[in-house]
Amino acid sequence: MEKIFSITVNSLDETNILAEKFANAIKGNGAFVCLYGDIGAGKTAFTKLVAKHLNVNEKVTSPSFVIINEYLSGDLPVYHFDLYRLEKEGVITILDELLEYSKPGVLTCVEWAEFSDIELPLDRIEIKIEYLDDTSRKFDFYAQGEAYKKLLEGLKN
Repeated sequence: MEKIFSITVNSLDETNILAEKFANAIKGNGAFVCLYGDIGAGKTAFTKLVAKHLNVNEKVTSPSFVIINEYLSGDLPVYHFDLYRLEKEGVITILDELLEYSKPGVLTCVEWAEFSDIELPLDRIEIKIEYLDDTSRKFDFYAQGEAYKKLLEGLKN
């Protein structure tokens, strides 16, 4: 996994700008995205903002208790997984869905991917979000696969 860039945002407005750039970059092809960070770091908040910029009409909420939320009203389907409450056996039961949702033309966001011992799709984006203070977050963007490396390179500016 190659780290492409880091950015620190100091407000929700700056996070929104980053989410808009990310949404615009993936609009054509979608992406498989793993989100990492402590509770409260902003994984769901970032997903909500990206979905907003993909014109998702539904209310985007954390899938912590339902494992997956599907949003089909936007520019592309958005599938939002949360593996926090699943143990290895639980992840195995949804593996087919997780891999099915890693196809082109959709955005699949997986929170707490580190809780799975499964083989994640080889080509993916990983976003590590670090809580700095009440308004500031550090985002580290990683890519596996040439297409995702190029996509993230375009976001650096």
